[in-house]
Amino acid sequence: MKLLIFGLGYSAGFIAAAARARGWSVTGTTRDGRGDSLRFDDRGAVEAALGAADAVLSSVPPAADRDPVLDRYGAALAGKRLGYLSSTGVYGDAGGAWVDESAAIAGRRAGRNAADQAWLARGARAYRLPGIYGPGRSALDRVAAGAAHRVDLPGQVFSRIHVADLAAGVLAGLAGPPGAYNLADDLPCAQNAVIEFACRLLGRAPPPLQSMDAAGLSPMARGFYAENRRVANGKAKRLLGWRPVYADYRLGLRALKAITSPASASSAPETAKPDQR
Repeated sequence: MKLLIFGLGYSAGFIAAAARARGWSVTGTTRDGRGDSLRFDDRGAVEAALGAADAVLSSVPPAADRDPVLDRYGAALAGKRLGYLSSTGVYGDAGGAWVDESAAIAGRRAGRNAADQAWLARGARAYRLPGIYGPGRSALDRVAAGAAHRVDLPGQVFSRIHVADLAAGVLAGLAGPPGAYNLADDLPCAQNAVIEFACRLLGRAPPPLQSMDAAGLSPMARGFYAENRRVANGKAKRLLGWRPVYADYRLGLRALKAITSPASASSAPETAKPDQR
């Protein structure tokens, strides 16, 4: 299998490594062509890679409400097995209710909604992802860096996915039928519970409970807290045979603590959104 990945960011790097471990040949693009990647705007090299690819995965987010990959290379995607890293943000606020792939597209970001639907219309597998965490990007890192918050929003719940489970789900999807797939763990919960568990693992006192204003959250983080939903993952389990190894945040954080030293890792947020992949 020859896989071309548009946008070799955090999550796509794990996907590439998992694919190579299966014996796949993987080529990726970045904006600047760093490492052995192709520069996204090197049309000749990218179209040659597209011609040789069996499967294509895009992790490139919309820009100015347009999808850069479809705009530039859409005509060369015909006949390829397609995947797209989307977001559970396309569902919008559900008031804490469960959402599956049949839920209406009602997210607050029109560009993401349109890109999700455009890739599906081309026969892609659209992987709708919640908050992503993994090595260097977890609640452990935020607690260790003194950057963790507990926000006073009773009833607020989020879903999340360990990046290794994300990679396994994407590869399973590329071998499965087209359509939308939620890739999330089995335990949606309050972000405060995740931070408190990370504090216990590290022997730290939890940060104070604060309002969003007092916590000084960024606009992106405020948007994250403006939506409240539980993400159902049953379709991916049924159709792809996928199961999250890290079925809840406790398993994921314990595993990360065993393999990393949070004090020396990146302080990037646990809830890395699709635009940060």
